[in-house]
This record gives sequence, structure tokens and C-alpha cells, in this order.
Amino acid sequence: MNRFEYAESRLMPNEIYVRRDLSVRIYDGDTKTNFAGGELVLTSHRLIWGRPGDIPSGKVCLSLSLRYVIFFEEEAPSAFSFGRSKKIILHLSEPPIGKLPGPVDNSTSMHIKLSFKEGLDPNYVSQLADVIMKKQWEIVTITPPVLESEASNQSSKTKLPVIKTRTGIIGIERSLQERQKATDQSITMAFQDLKKLMEMAKDMVSISKTISTKIRERQGDITEDETVRFKSYLMSMGIDDPVTRDAYKSSNEYFKQLAIQLSQILEEPVKEVGGMMTLTDAYCRVNRARGLELLSPEDLLNASRQLGPLNQPLVLRIFDSGVMVLQARSHDDNAVVEDIAELLDERGSITAEELAQSSGISVLLARERLFVTEKYGRACRDDSIESLRFYPNLFLRQET
Repeated sequence: MNRFEYAESRLMPNEIYVRRDLSVRIYDGDTKTNFAGGELVLTSHRLIWGRPGDIPSGKVCLSLSLRYVIFFEEEAPSAFSFGRSKKIILHLSEPPIGKLPGPVDNSTSMHIKLSFKEGLDPNYVSQLADVIMKKQWEIVTITPPVLESEASNQSSKTKLPVIKTRTGIIGIERSLQERQKATDQSITMAFQDLKKLMEMAKDMVSISKTISTKIRERQGDITEDETVRFKSYLMSMGIDDPVTRDAYKSSNEYFKQLAIQLSQILEEPVKEVGGMMTLTDAYCRVNRARGLELLSPEDLLNASRQLGPLNQPLVLRIFDSGVMVLQARSHDDNAVVEDIAELLDERGSITAEELAQSSGISVLLARERLFVTEKYGRACRDDSIESLRFYPNLFLRQET
């Protein structure tokens, strides 16, 4: 919000009116402000926001120069955003020293949001992108000097571009500003290329779905080994027909199908790491396999809770500390306790970090296994300044 300035709503020289939208709220970063329900005018140079009726009358309103905009994007709606206003996120550069006064002097946010209560016009995005790419605010023209005898022909003179001189500190500042503008333009072009890449990737997803369907239809013509191998290739590319919310009418059915797919994806990786995997590791692995169809943490958790009722090979387990893991049904705590008890006898003592390194698991999961061993009475802990270290429970071996 500290990029906004107080300015008259009248158009400046060479400034061109583009469009006007009603019922717009301004966010400072992700925080709502009191600037709500106003009119937003887009011009070739800036965004002008004012209370209803202020802009046409030429009153002082909020003005945001488009030179601050590094890039912009539409806010991706969440699964629970039904009925919420569409928003545009503007990522902004730092305001220069000596900026005109505005509603806020300081702000920790490097972006603002524009919320359109009456709905976001699809043309708004293209029009905003067009004026930002043209950068008409950089085009400054002056009328060349003329003699008095030529004053009568002044109106017929063409306008010439300003010749900028670069001397001293002012020249350095201008050079830095031009470099920043060039960088901003490169970033904008990079995001456009990223959008094109995502569109191409969506075509790849469509192709993979078609091939998967053909494999299912021609099971007699393709061997089982070839089918498994081809599907593994698709999984490594992250485009193996992922379950998506829009394919199901109810959330309950979506979570059930997602749980089945989670079990298919993670069953073997969970067994490879000893029958237990933290939910955070599972989240990373699943999203890597799904490619562009990323899951939210909430969807992963809700689907994981369905694993038990659906009798899948994996189940969700929550330790006393609150740590959540996906655990294979074949996993046996008694076997784990015996292994760790033998390791304690062999080494004399061990920390979670040492167990994680020797077993190839995360420190968090190693700590939980040591806690389970202690819970079964096969280990004792020593919590000191140096570290939390576990020892064999010698009380079980005392001779009576």
C-alpha cells in the first residue's frame, strides 16, 4: 500500500483511459484494508481508486503508477473459495525515495491484491497485460523550440523524444532504474514462457490419459510386464492419470478414490523405508508423481484418513507427539522394537540422528521409533544438554 499516492483523478498529458470497474477492494499483501467498494480505473499509466462518484468529479483519489508492477497473476481459488471474489495479485518493486504522500508510509508487503466483488472480467487481465507491456509512461515528448517567426506554425511541428543525459549521481540513478526496468521485463517474459510450458504439459497429461485408456482396452494384446513397465514410465514423468476433484460430484467420493491412488503410489516406497513414512515425505512424493495436478495438504490428510476404512495396504498413524505417518499394515512394532533393542545392545547407546543415518530414515521418524521402543520398556532415555540419547533398559536384566 505504500506505493499508492494521493493524486487528482483527472488524466495526465498523454495518459489514455482504458476501463473502469466497480466494487473493488484493495488488500495490502494478504490483509484487507478499509478501501472497499470503490471504483477502479485502469489507464495507460496507472491505477486510480476512489469512492463511488469521486473519480468522475476529479477529486483526490488513490493512484498507483504501473511502473511499480513487476508482474501480476490471478489468485488461484482454493477448494473452499466458493462464492469469494476473484482477485488479481500485483507484485511490486520498491517505491523510490521522494515518492508523493499516500495512505500508508510503510508496508512490509511486496504485493497488493485487487478483489472484484462483481466478478473479474476476463478482458481485464489481457488489458492490464497490454498496458504494462507497452509502458507508455516511459514515452515523454517535448515540443522543439521555434523562432518567433515560426510561432504561427507551432501546431504543425512534430514532437521529438527527450534526449536523456547521464551525468553524476542523477545519471547513475537513471541507469539503475533502466536496468531494473529491463529486469522487470525479463521476469514478465519468463512468466509468459512458464504459462506456455504449463499449457504444453497439460497436452502431455491428456496424451498419457489416452494411452492409459488404450492399455486398459487392449489388455490381451499387451503383456502384463509391458503394461507395468509403461505405467512406471508415466509415473516417473508425473503424468499418470491423477485423480482430480472436478471428476467427482462429491468430496467424499473424491477422497476415497484419491486414497486408493495414494496407496498404489506409496505402497512400495513405504515398504522400502521400513514400513513407515512421514506425511510430509508422502506429500512430496505424491505431488512429484502427479505433475501439474498438485494436491493440497488438506486433501492429502483427508484422503489418508480414508485408507483404514477402505482396507488399503497403508493406514494413517498418529503418534502421541502428533507426528503423522503412513504405515504399512504389515508393519510390526514388535519387530521394530526388537531391531532397535539389538542395536542398543550392540552400540551401548544411540541418538535419533545416529539411528536416522544408519537406517536411512528421517530424524523425525527415527525419534518416534526410539520413543516406541521406550514405550515398550526396551530403552531408557538420557535428556542432557548435549543431546537426547537412548540406552538399553538394564532393569530388565537384573538378576533376582
